[in-house]
Amino acid sequence: MKATFFKELQAEIQKGATEKGHPFRYCTLATVGLDNMARLRTIVLRKATDELILTFFTDKRSKKIIHIKENKKVSLLFYHPKKLLQIRIEGLAIVNNDSKSKKSLWDAVPEASKKDYTTSEAPGKEIKDPDIIEYLKDEDHFCVVEIHPFKIEYLKLKRPNHIRVRYSKTKSDWDGKFLVP
Repeated sequence: MKATFFKELQAEIQKGATEKGHPFRYCTLATVGLDNMARLRTIVLRKATDELILTFFTDKRSKKIIHIKENKKVSLLFYHPKKLLQIRIEGLAIVNNDSKSKKSLWDAVPEASKKDYTTSEAPGKEIKDPDIIEYLKDEDHFCVVEIHPFKIEYLKLKRPNHIRVRYSKTKSDWDGKFLVP
Protein backbone atom coordinates (compact mmCIF):
# COMPACT_ATOMS: atom_id res chain seq x y z
CA MET A 1 0.00 0.00 0.00
CA LYS A 2 2.85 2.44 0.79
CA ALA A 3 4.21 1.87 -2.74
CA THR A 4 0.87 3.02 -4.17
CA PHE A 5 1.02 6.31 -2.26
CA PHE A 6 4.62 6.83 -3.37
CA LYS A 7 3.64 6.30 -7.02
CA GLU A 8 0.84 8.84 -6.57
CA LEU A 9 3.12 11.50 -5.09
CA GLN A 10 5.74 10.83 -7.77
CA ALA A 11 3.15 11.19 -10.56
CA GLU A 12 1.69 14.39 -9.08
CA ILE A 13 5.12 16.00 -8.67
CA GLN A 14 6.07 15.09 -12.25
CA LYS A 15 2.77 16.56 -13.50
CA GLY A 16 3.62 19.73 -11.60
CA ALA A 17 6.78 20.10 -13.65
CA THR A 18 5.06 19.50 -16.99
CA GLU A 19 1.45 20.74 -16.68
CA LYS A 20 1.11 24.53 -16.41
CA GLY A 21 -2.18 24.51 -14.45
CA HIS A 22 -1.21 21.78 -11.99
CA PRO A 23 -1.19 22.90 -8.32
CA PHE A 24 2.32 21.45 -7.84
CA ARG A 25 3.72 23.74 -10.57
CA TYR A 26 4.32 26.31 -7.84
CA CYS A 27 5.68 25.15 -4.51
CA THR A 28 7.20 26.71 -1.41
CA LEU A 29 10.96 26.48 -0.88
CA ALA A 30 12.42 26.93 2.59
CA THR A 31 16.08 27.70 3.21
CA VAL A 32 18.03 28.53 6.36
CA GLY A 33 21.20 30.58 6.16
CA LEU A 34 23.81 31.43 8.76
CA ASP A 35 21.34 33.72 10.54
CA ASN A 36 19.30 30.58 11.48
CA MET A 37 16.10 32.20 10.20
CA ALA A 38 13.85 30.10 7.95
CA ARG A 39 13.10 31.88 4.67
CA LEU A 40 10.16 30.84 2.51
CA ARG A 41 9.43 31.69 -1.08
CA THR A 42 7.43 30.34 -3.99
CA ILE A 43 9.35 28.76 -6.85
CA VAL A 44 8.33 27.25 -10.18
CA LEU A 45 9.03 23.54 -10.52
CA ARG A 46 10.76 23.11 -13.89
CA LYS A 47 11.69 19.43 -13.93
CA ALA A 48 11.16 16.26 -11.88
CA THR A 49 13.03 13.09 -12.78
CA ASP A 50 11.88 9.54 -12.06
CA GLU A 51 14.31 9.62 -9.10
CA LEU A 52 12.51 12.81 -7.95
CA ILE A 53 15.46 15.11 -8.48
CA LEU A 54 13.63 18.43 -8.69
CA THR A 55 14.85 21.44 -10.68
CA PHE A 56 14.04 25.14 -10.47
CA PHE A 57 15.61 28.28 -11.94
CA THR A 58 16.63 31.44 -10.13
CA ASP A 59 18.93 34.45 -10.32
CA LYS A 60 22.35 33.41 -9.01
CA ARG A 61 22.53 36.65 -6.98
CA SER A 62 19.36 35.85 -5.01
CA LYS A 63 19.29 35.26 -1.25
CA LYS A 64 18.21 31.65 -1.77
CA ILE A 65 21.53 30.93 -3.50
CA ILE A 66 23.43 32.58 -0.66
CA HIS A 67 21.47 30.43 1.83
CA ILE A 68 22.08 27.26 -0.20
CA LYS A 69 25.82 27.96 -0.17
CA GLU A 70 25.63 28.38 3.63
CA ASN A 71 23.35 25.37 4.22
CA LYS A 72 22.43 22.91 1.45
CA LYS A 73 19.54 21.40 3.43
CA VAL A 74 16.22 22.73 2.12
CA SER A 75 12.53 21.87 2.30
CA LEU A 76 9.76 22.02 -0.28
CA LEU A 77 6.01 22.11 0.33
CA PHE A 78 3.38 21.16 -2.26
CA TYR A 79 -0.40 21.27 -1.80
CA HIS A 80 -3.16 20.04 -4.10
CA PRO A 81 -6.44 21.62 -2.90
CA LYS A 82 -8.83 19.41 -4.89
CA LYS A 83 -7.15 16.17 -3.83
CA LEU A 84 -6.41 17.46 -0.30
CA LEU A 85 -2.88 16.20 -0.79
CA GLN A 86 0.18 17.72 0.88
CA ILE A 87 3.73 16.65 0.05
CA ARG A 88 6.70 17.80 2.13
CA ILE A 89 10.21 17.16 0.85
CA GLU A 90 13.54 17.54 2.63
CA GLY A 91 16.67 17.38 0.54
CA LEU A 92 20.02 18.77 -0.48
CA ALA A 93 20.10 21.67 -2.92
CA ILE A 94 22.86 21.60 -5.50
CA VAL A 95 23.62 24.47 -7.85
CA ASN A 96 24.11 22.97 -11.30
CA ASN A 97 27.20 24.59 -12.81
CA ASP A 98 27.42 22.31 -15.85
CA SER A 99 27.62 24.89 -18.63
CA LYS A 100 26.30 22.53 -21.33
CA SER A 101 23.09 21.56 -19.50
CA LYS A 102 22.67 25.13 -18.24
CA LYS A 103 22.91 26.47 -21.80
CA SER A 104 20.31 24.04 -23.12
CA LEU A 105 17.93 25.01 -20.30
CA TRP A 106 18.60 28.72 -20.88
CA ASP A 107 17.92 28.34 -24.60
CA ALA A 108 14.53 26.79 -23.75
CA VAL A 109 13.47 29.72 -21.53
CA PRO A 110 10.94 31.90 -23.40
CA GLU A 111 12.40 35.24 -24.48
CA ALA A 112 9.90 37.18 -22.36
CA SER A 113 11.00 35.25 -19.25
CA LYS A 114 14.74 35.70 -19.82
CA LYS A 115 14.54 39.27 -18.52
CA ASP A 116 13.95 37.85 -15.03
CA TYR A 117 17.63 36.83 -15.01
CA THR A 118 19.10 39.94 -16.64
CA THR A 119 18.40 42.80 -14.23
CA SER A 120 21.40 45.02 -13.61
CA GLU A 121 20.71 44.89 -9.86
CA ALA A 122 20.36 41.76 -7.73
CA PRO A 123 16.91 40.57 -6.63
CA GLY A 124 15.81 42.17 -3.37
CA LYS A 125 17.75 45.39 -3.86
CA GLU A 126 15.80 48.53 -2.98
CA ILE A 127 14.63 50.64 -5.92
CA LYS A 128 12.72 53.90 -6.17
CA ASP A 129 10.33 52.94 -8.97
CA PRO A 130 9.26 49.42 -10.01
CA ASP A 131 8.66 50.67 -13.56
CA ILE A 132 12.29 51.70 -13.98
CA ILE A 133 14.44 48.58 -13.94
CA GLU A 134 17.59 48.32 -16.00
CA TYR A 135 18.26 45.12 -17.94
CA LEU A 136 21.56 43.79 -19.21
CA LYS A 137 21.93 42.99 -22.90
CA ASP A 138 24.95 40.70 -22.95
CA GLU A 139 24.86 39.13 -19.51
CA ASP A 140 22.53 36.92 -17.53
CA HIS A 141 22.47 35.58 -13.99
CA PHE A 142 20.53 32.42 -14.83
CA CYS A 143 21.04 29.65 -12.28
CA VAL A 144 19.79 26.07 -12.16
CA VAL A 145 19.20 24.42 -8.79
CA GLU A 146 18.53 20.73 -8.24
CA ILE A 147 16.99 19.33 -5.06
CA HIS A 148 18.02 15.76 -4.19
CA PRO A 149 15.41 14.53 -1.70
CA PHE A 150 16.26 12.33 1.26
CA LYS A 151 12.88 12.48 3.05
CA ILE A 152 9.34 12.84 1.72
CA GLU A 153 6.08 13.03 3.66
CA TYR A 154 2.77 12.25 2.01
CA LEU A 155 -0.41 13.49 3.74
CA LYS A 156 -3.83 12.78 2.24
CA LEU A 157 -6.79 14.32 4.06
CA LYS A 158 -9.76 11.99 3.68
CA ARG A 159 -12.53 10.34 5.63
CA PRO A 160 -12.81 8.23 7.63
CA ASN A 161 -9.01 8.35 8.13
CA HIS A 162 -6.29 10.65 6.92
CA ILE A 163 -3.22 8.90 5.54
CA ARG A 164 0.32 10.00 6.35
CA VAL A 165 3.46 8.23 5.17
CA ARG A 166 7.10 9.21 5.66
CA TYR A 167 9.52 7.94 3.01
CA SER A 168 13.24 7.93 3.76
CA LYS A 169 15.84 7.47 1.05
CA THR A 170 18.05 4.43 1.44
CA LYS A 171 20.96 3.78 -0.91
CA SER A 172 18.81 3.25 -3.99
CA ASP A 173 15.23 2.99 -2.76
CA TRP A 174 12.61 4.64 -0.58
CA ASP A 175 11.53 3.08 2.72
CA GLY A 176 8.01 4.07 3.82
CA LYS A 177 6.50 4.17 7.31
CA PHE A 178 2.93 5.09 8.20
CA LEU A 179 2.60 7.97 10.69
CA VAL A 180 -0.23 9.26 12.82
CA PRO A 181 -1.74 12.11 10.78
